[in-house]
Amino acid sequence: MTRSTEQVDTPSVAIADGGAADAAAQARLRADRTRALRRAVLKALGNALITLVVLLVLWQAVVSLTGISPYVAKGPLDVSNYLFVDEDAAEHRDALFPLVWQTLADSAIGFVVGMAVAIVLAIAFSLSRSVEAGVMPLVLLLRTIPLVAIAPVIILITGRGTTASVAVIGTIVVLFPALANVLFGLGRASRQSLDVVHVFGGSRVMALRKVNLPGALPSVFAAARVSVPGAVTGALLAEWLSTGLGIGGAILKFNAQAQFAQLWGAIAIITLITLVLYNIVQVAESIVLTRMGMAGATR
Repeated sequence: MTRSTEQVDTPSVAIADGGAADAAAQARLRADRTRALRRAVLKALGNALITLVVLLVLWQAVVSLTGISPYVAKGPLDVSNYLFVDEDAAEHRDALFPLVWQTLADSAIGFVVGMAVAIVLAIAFSLSRSVEAGVMPLVLLLRTIPLVAIAPVIILITGRGTTASVAVIGTIVVLFPALANVLFGLGRASRQSLDVVHVFGGSRVMALRKVNLPGALPSVFAAARVSVPGAVTGALLAEWLSTGLGIGGAILKFNAQAQFAQLWGAIAIITLITLVLYNIVQVAESIVLTRMGMAGATR
């Protein structure tokens, strides 16, 4: 009876040991992912700090060393005083922030539409070489022609001051870099994984869904990071050329009315917000790729 009991208990002990080993392995995996995520976030914050310091140094150097009149050129300290120290600082902020929010809203339109069009085109190009051969020259043409040259045509078609004009101009600025990144990511799929899908009877669409798209996530996030400043640039151009709203429209008014403190303050705020948004995308990239076990793919 004792020998029989030992024979029964031995597999149970082995199963228990195996479960404990699996739990320990999962705990180590979670700890490794947490450390990788912490390193990625700290790296993003460090990069943002370095970029901000370099930007401030270059800004001050341009103002101090180029001999531009202090009446026209405002340094970081001048803008800081204008926004936070002067007696009328609160009124200055209240005047500028609505312009900033308008530009951010226009930037969001260009970012979302541009990224969506880039992803759809990249998928279509991956599925059909004929589509790529027919559409890619048009994309390259839009990239080659100066936007200022085709803006009158865009405004004539979409209407001056419309959301459609903002979307089209923002999309043109965002599209090509985003499309290039996403196409690169879709083309990096593992050949072995694609062969497995085909061996088991999977279609090209299934291979795209199961292999290409998940593997392209790092490139999609890279496209999003590049598209953040591109979308802001597109919004400023759309406001300058079409709507007359936001920072892009106000820059002309500030310059014409010699309101240079407002001009430099508006540019400083939108630049800082763009830097913050860029790093938010970078942190989101680190979180998603770390959870998916693709932390090594982050750049």
